[in-house]
Amino acid sequence: MTVSTTALGRGGGLLEKPTIERPKPGRESEFDKRRSRKMSPPYRVLLHNDNFNKREYVVQVLMKVIPGMTLDNAVNIMQEAHYNGMSVVIICAQADAEEHCMQLRGNGLLSSIEPASDGC
Repeated sequence: MTVSTTALGRGGGLLEKPTIERPKPGRESEFDKRRSRKMSPPYRVLLHNDNFNKREYVVQVLMKVIPGMTLDNAVNIMQEAHYNGMSVVIICAQADAEEHCMQLRGNGLLSSIEPASDGC
């Protein structure tokens, strides 16, 4: 930003308009991606019981696929799905939920997602 020296002293200084860099069309910044994920409505990733996978394997997959998943949480999720037919694995943004669901399915587990619209 620059000030014209010719107008100083008379209260009529001239300021140049600042230049604002805009992202190129079709390219979303990392900040925008994070912001849109945080602001998107939450989704539940569900684990469904199956008669094919051993319990230990389910726990291992949960710990491998879900960031920050502890052994205790994985065991609790597996047991809930085993006894109740289904368990909530994680609540997160839709894009993340879709990715987690696909990874669980890719490891042979039954998984789905649904909106968490009832206040999580």
